[in-house]
Amino acid sequence: MTKLPLFRSTVRPEWIDYNGHMSEAYYSLVFGHATDALMAETGLGPVYRESTHCSLYTVESHIRFLQDVPEAAHLAIRTRVLGVAARKAHFTHEMYVVSALGAEPAPDALPVATTELLAVHVDQQAGRAAAFPDTVRHRFTELTEPPPAWAGSSIATVA
Repeated sequence: MTKLPLFRSTVRPEWIDYNGHMSEAYYSLVFGHATDALMAETGLGPVYRESTHCSLYTVESHIRFLQDVPEAAHLAIRTRVLGVAARKAHFTHEMYVVSALGAEPAPDALPVATTELLAVHVDQQAGRAAAFPDTVRHRFTELTEPPPAWAGSSIATVA
């Protein structure tokens, strides 16, 4: 069971590419909004950013596109925190197509896309990484879950 609320979105007509399904750029957009929701859940939301001039910056990501996603599809994104260090957070998002915007993914549902991310807490004024406040690091620790089987995989090479 997930420790974080699902992020939800609906595929807009302008997100559809010339192949008739969601364009790869919009997977990143939806996953980015799910990261924003994670930030809000861990105390790194807009008020924090405005008052501290610190934010979470993605420094590495790996997206897997597993199934085509059609126009008007309802999406539910499951987020898992995999770990936290003094200045870094490691997490994943799994994207599911659901029957309605508020619906939960079926217990046996497979994700249509996944992403694994490494993010660094940055002091924007200093222009460098900064330690998380204790309350934020503690919240990330509370949310930590075991990784899904696919996490840590790399891109296959062409033989």
